[in-house]
Amino acid sequence: MQYCNTILETIGNTPLVKIHSITKDIPADFYAKVETFNPGHSIKDRMALKMIEDAEKDGRLKPGGVIIEGTSGNTGMGLAMAAVIKGYKCIFTTTDKQSKEKVDALKAFGAEVIVCPTDVDPEDPRSYYSVSSRLEKETPNSWKPNQYDNLSNSKAHYEQTGPEIWKQTDGKITHLVVGVGTGGTISGTARYLKEQNPDIKVFGIDTYGSVFKKYKETGIFDKNEIYPYITEGIGEDFLPANVDFSLIDHFEKVTDKDAAVMTRRIAREEGILAGNSAGSAMAGIVQMADKFKKGDVVVVIFHDHGTRYLGKMFNDDWMRDRGFIAEKTKKLAIDLIESHKHLKLITASPDNTVAEAFELMEKYNISQLPVQDKEGEFTGSLTDSHLFTLLVKNKDLMNEKVGTIMQDAFPTVGANDPIEKVSALFSNKNQAVLMMDLGGNWHIITKVDVIHAIS
Repeated sequence: MQYCNTILETIGNTPLVKIHSITKDIPADFYAKVETFNPGHSIKDRMALKMIEDAEKDGRLKPGGVIIEGTSGNTGMGLAMAAVIKGYKCIFTTTDKQSKEKVDALKAFGAEVIVCPTDVDPEDPRSYYSVSSRLEKETPNSWKPNQYDNLSNSKAHYEQTGPEIWKQTDGKITHLVVGVGTGGTISGTARYLKEQNPDIKVFGIDTYGSVFKKYKETGIFDKNEIYPYITEGIGEDFLPANVDFSLIDHFEKVTDKDAAVMTRRIAREEGILAGNSAGSAMAGIVQMADKFKKGDVVVVIFHDHGTRYLGKMFNDDWMRDRGFIAEKTKKLAIDLIESHKHLKLITASPDNTVAEAFELMEKYNISQLPVQDKEGEFTGSLTDSHLFTLLVKNKDLMNEKVGTIMQDAFPTVGANDPIEKVSALFSNKNQAVLMMDLGGNWHIITKVDVIHAIS
């Protein structure tokens, strides 16, 4: 039998995947170290387990203990997963800029999550750093990993990530590109790789609102560099002990917009559903195109999984609200059915009686009814106004077949046809329009749907 004794044994040995589309105009070869293959779907699984194991060895973490940490989500996931296996309780503090998916994932492992404001100084008692430190002091038998200053973080990548990349590239790697947050990934991996080949260049990806780039270039910690930003997982407003600036050759800053747009491009052009920091890293590579040449072997870390950003970077409305993608200028037919797209189209058969058709209209509170034959073809239609006119003249029509009194079939449009085309099809004869969505399901569009769309 081939199996792992616990899920923790599956951490590491993630694949290296070649990047094709996004970097096609840059002469070097680019490879993504796809850390989403870890069981917690992020690179943080590596350092979370290492911090716990080192704390167990030196007695900082005792049996039945409580792990308390400030986290953007991914480190918490790794800690929570290990805590389930090892029998610890977890309390995490995080910021209100983190995605809801991350918070929900932590709770799924049984962790308690406390959400703190983003726009406060680290020393502020409300910050997620300060709250986690206070809770550690107040909670018996607790331990705070402190991923920012705990050197077990970078040690995990020195022992695992660096050797994996060196082996996977057969020692041919020339550049390492990493988004920098706690600094553990870039520093630990860089230390190992530079020991093998000191000529390897290491580029850190920073974000606007973070202090890293200016500090590297000037040695000045400039508080004027600090302001709120949207990008998750990289950048800081202080200097973590795990960031070894001597190992990082260059920092490249990437805007929130460029990071978010690139995050979506990675999925659509490379088929990899990666997170926001991967978008930052790839956007940084495109900005640094002149730093690479033919024959270079560039490895970029894709830290975590895109499912943690479905409500953000992968949500069109969220992107539009922040001006990251253009507003939709014209509504399409598919937009008109938004309020009832989940409902099945109600139809009558030509062989139904008028009474049966009328019963359907009453049951579903609808005024128009498409008529569809056994082969699925739309052969006619009924409207309440048409039925009213006929029944006033002849009440016995209720027992007639629908096929004998139906009107012409409603006209049809495509899902991506503009609203102007849909509107033009309405007339005294045509009280509705039919549309097939991309999944092959039919929907009805009424005048009310059009009015809602333009009002």
